[in-house]
Amino acid sequence: QVQLVESGGGLVQAGGSLRLSCAASGNIVSIKTMGWYRQAPGEQRELVALITTTESTNYADSVKGRFTISRDNAKNTVFLQMNSLKPEDTAVYYCNVGSVNRLGFTLNAWGQGTQVTVSS
Repeated sequence: QVQLVESGGGLVQAGGSLRLSCAASGNIVSIKTMGWYRQAPGEQRELVALITTTESTNYADSVKGRFTISRDNAKNTVFLQMNSLKPEDTAVYYCNVGSVNRLGFTLNAWGQGTQVTVSS
């Protein structure tokens, strides 16, 4: 089983910055793609950013140029640096991690979610 612990959410004014972290632990041999998703009230969960094992990245159009995803493989941790935040970025942010366990199975785990609120 894989456990994900998120941190870094909070309340910030428009134009401000926040940095989210998500640390993975448990039955992990290797970490695959790591990503961040978000879900606003009444909306579907959407992809924010992904980072692969080769550190290739992919961003939603709405956050390009403002958000940066990165990873620390030694610590099984993924980060999301969010700059120039807008009220429309308000949502619960979830990390998602693909991993391979000791039996060779590929697992997909979600974090518990962290609230990001951007005031205008």
